[in-house]
Amino acid sequence: MKKILGVLTLVLVLTSCQEPQKIAYIDNAKVVNEYQKKIDFEKKFQVKVTAFNKKADSLDKAIQMEAQLFQTKAAKMSQKDAETEYQTLLQKKQMQDYQLKAEEQTLQEEGQTKIDTLIKEVRTFVKDYGKRNGYDYILGANDAGSVMYGEESNDLTQTIIDALNTDSKKE
Repeated sequence: MKKILGVLTLVLVLTSCQEPQKIAYIDNAKVVNEYQKKIDFEKKFQVKVTAFNKKADSLDKAIQMEAQLFQTKAAKMSQKDAETEYQTLLQKKQMQDYQLKAEEQTLQEEGQTKIDTLIKEVRTFVKDYGKRNGYDYILGANDAGSVMYGEESNDLTQTIIDALNTDSKKE
């Protein structure tokens, strides 16, 4: 019995002497949203979105003008000719809508792929930062509440943002 108590005491002494773990947290959304590469990408991407919207508006106005012209001519046409021209105009509109939908989807996929890549870059950077700086854990705070409270002194958000943006300027 004395041996068991001796071993337990030894285990308690050894475990109580362990160095405390180094833990910090970051605001995930803030880090990603203030990552300069993401900001730059969003500016460039917005130019593409604006160009796409202008193209879509222009094509839509052209179809509307054709429809108005058709309405003016339709009164002077035979019913058969009017129906044929109407069907042609309708097909043209459907093809245009299909093309624009495909372009929009491609644009959305491009944007999502790039954002996913940037998020992976941030995760990799935070992991490497933690290893380089001796952290046992760097937790991610988010709206879902993975970190409900943390000492301000353990908040690495701005430090990570600054280091991430400095590192990305080197590339």
